Amino acid sequence: MLLTQAPRLPTLKSMDVQLSPDQKAFARHAIEAGRIQHEEDAVQQALALWEARERTRSEILAAVDLAETSLARGQGRIITEESMRSLANEVKQRGRARLAADQDAQS
Repeated sequence: MLLTQAPRLPTLKSMDVQLSPDQKAFARHAIEAGRIQHEEDAVQQALALWEARERTRSEILAAVDLAETSLARGQGRIITEESMRSLANEVKQRGRARLAADQDAQS
């Protein structure tokens, strides 16, 4: 069996990033305070936060799509004041049961 290798994409080895004066001052302050070692650390942390935010955004959009599909199939729930009270009571009961189970497990 012959396996073909996917074409290699160019790898980014370095990138020049221009920070605004305020961003540079912010990074410099973090370096002076010992929170980061280099400006590059600030950029890496910023990209990691951006990546996490984008991942969360994608998850939210997928959940919205799923909810819209469910509603289109007629699987929605009519929300009334009474149904909200009932749901709140269910959540409280589950929370109390979980708390009691946790306390029993610690005993």
